[in-house]
Amino acid sequence: MYEILLTRIFSVTMLYHFAFVALSVAMFGMTVGALLVYMFPRVFSAERLDACLAVAAVVFPIAMVLSFLTQLSVPFMIHPSIVALYAIVFTYAVISVPFVVSGIVVCLALTGFPSRVSRLYAADLAGAALGCVLLIPVLDYSDGPTAVLWVAWLASIGGIAFASAARGVRRLSGAAAALSVALLAAAAAHTVLVWKHFPIFRILYIKGSFEARPLYEKWNSYSRVRVNGDPNELMVPTGWGLSRALPPDLRVRQLQMDIDVIAGTVMTGYDGDPRSVRHLGYDVTNLAHRVRPGADALVIGAGGGRDVLSALSLGARSVVAVEINKDILRTVNGRFGDFTGHLDRDPRVRFVNDEARSYIARSQERYGLIQISLIDTWAATAAGAFVLSENSIYTVEAWSTFLSHLTPTGLLSVSRWYYRNSPAEMYRTLTLAVESLRRAGITDPRSHIVIVRNMNIANKADTPDGVGTLLVSVNPFSRDELARVEQVSKDLGFEVMLTPDRSADPLFEELTGPGAKSAEAAFPLDISPPTDDSPFFFNMLRLKDVFRFDLLNAGKQSNNLKAVATLGALLVAVFVLTALCIFVPLWLHRGVARDARALAVFFIAIGAGFMLVETSQMQRLIIALGHPTYALSVVLFGLLVSSGAGSYLTSAVTDDRVRGAGAARLAVIVGVLVVAGALTPWLVRATAAGSTPLRISAALAVLFPLGLSMGMAFPLGMRLASRRAPALTPWLWGLNGAASVLASVLSICIALTWTISAAFWTGCAAYLLALVAFRRAAA
Repeated sequence: MYEILLTRIFSVTMLYHFAFVALSVAMFGMTVGALLVYMFPRVFSAERLDACLAVAAVVFPIAMVLSFLTQLSVPFMIHPSIVALYAIVFTYAVISVPFVVSGIVVCLALTGFPSRVSRLYAADLAGAALGCVLLIPVLDYSDGPTAVLWVAWLASIGGIAFASAARGVRRLSGAAAALSVALLAAAAAHTVLVWKHFPIFRILYIKGSFEARPLYEKWNSYSRVRVNGDPNELMVPTGWGLSRALPPDLRVRQLQMDIDVIAGTVMTGYDGDPRSVRHLGYDVTNLAHRVRPGADALVIGAGGGRDVLSALSLGARSVVAVEINKDILRTVNGRFGDFTGHLDRDPRVRFVNDEARSYIARSQERYGLIQISLIDTWAATAAGAFVLSENSIYTVEAWSTFLSHLTPTGLLSVSRWYYRNSPAEMYRTLTLAVESLRRAGITDPRSHIVIVRNMNIANKADTPDGVGTLLVSVNPFSRDELARVEQVSKDLGFEVMLTPDRSADPLFEELTGPGAKSAEAAFPLDISPPTDDSPFFFNMLRLKDVFRFDLLNAGKQSNNLKAVATLGALLVAVFVLTALCIFVPLWLHRGVARDARALAVFFIAIGAGFMLVETSQMQRLIIALGHPTYALSVVLFGLLVSSGAGSYLTSAVTDDRVRGAGAARLAVIVGVLVVAGALTPWLVRATAAGSTPLRISAALAVLFPLGLSMGMAFPLGMRLASRRAPALTPWLWGLNGAASVLASVLSICIALTWTISAAFWTGCAAYLLALVAFRRAAA
């Protein structure tokens, strides 16, 4: 629960790729805790097992709160200086402390009672599954910092349990109870303060900068929504794609809404008069309304309501606005409904809280316009994936779905950032459109595509140079429509970059012609069209080029490129840490550990295999489930609960049957993985248009056999290890944890470089290696 919560908090406090680094380093703390148990057997002896468990369990919630407070007090700044480097290292070290303590507790519990390891590991996994689900309502009804107090209180209950069972530490039992009561009171009291919109336990430094108390904020399990501004102030309209032809004296009322600080949108004051928002007609993102007016529009990403207002003011007959974040809708139409004009009450408008691709796939309606304006994934989901990138609305399969739900005269409008010197993002958007049209049976995609750009924000530091809008038409553009595009662009100062007749960029022409694949391959960055098996639209840096500094520093669009470089550096760092966890104990205890190499390989293999399978299945099924909360609650909960059940089933295996039963069940794991690997992609396609209960049921049908079989591996291996080398069990548990952390990074690297399926099959190979190692260790 704390691990997932930190993912959410780090997405607010750190740059998103450093958040992933921080969590990986922190999780390594559990391995350090296990190694401490192994390295100091006299301290953690069998005679002192009860007392050590009790002390560590009581210290855990204290370390959690103090670590979090310390981390919040240090600004996380990225700067080429020794001070900034020290602050980053110090932050990572502080974050790791509670994980080290928890690593000691879990290691002692799972290795100190070898005859009961099946049931204990089942309880551990069941608790982890429960934590995945509990965090959702905790964040919905409080906020990030307050959730830390609630999690610490839950952890304190474990302290009470261990302290009450320990001998010789009676005073500790009373201290544990007092601590639990204090944490419960603090969490409850601060939750009330959050409801009153005046929290005192709050984040002060946002991505290195001090944050004043916002006008409004709301947390949930996959975002933090923040609103700033003066609702009564008249100001110059905000909009990345606004034309220079905008009347200079035009003023509107606006509030800034941010999701996890970086992803921003605007709420516009609206009194029901379209003339009060006439500035929206000057935005290049709304070009489609001028080319083919009067459409029934669907907006992907309602945000602050800007695209909805644009559609209404520019003559759309109706608007369906799909927004994945329920708290954005509540903020716009509820908390600030009087300011935004209660668009949800307009009979022409319908707001839908859903994931857009999933909603459109299930919809029986056809739309004259589907609009996607600057939809990014700069916010971390609670699922904890590396958040530079994956977005299921920017894949060939998604766009094929969108095109199939347009009317014969329908348009797909996609606006993305445009960089003058290297518009790689627009190149990739174009290749995505071309491939989607080809899959729809269109042999001449060029006649169905128009690209127009507005470079009005050029030469501003740390921003793109402008915005480009790509229009994809089901039918070829007519001469009248192309003339309209040219005239509107001339009037508003836009630049027409691509039409069926001409191209202002030679690469645009190549990418729409017969030599498109060669042009894609020759470009320094990866601009090939993303697919569901590799849905990383925002990642264009090939992993082999992570240390190409000429690419990393190529203009303003280097943030995502640097994120991949950070991932590459993290992979190296975690690999080194894992190697140290293996070889340092081997060197210090040469006589003991030499005989356990097969066991070490086994525990490394199952740790890596489980994480590779888990992360790849999550990435696959999030498309079928259609919402990050479903991915969290269904995938993680389902996999962990079924793994706990699998662990529990091994309690029936007697010690004299571990060798044969273990090998047989590991073979079953490999077989189940092969079947699930082949079945999952088909399942995602087959249930795309199904109801939510159907898609959840189908996902669980795949996940349950996976978890049930994989959950058997660890207790069987621990039972074997406790017979062959009982002194090594803490080290083996630590290796399992280190391999899991390494695999969490490795799985993203494999998916980015190849595909999500490749990460899954690597997990299968890890379990096959585990089978071989188990048989050798048991011989």
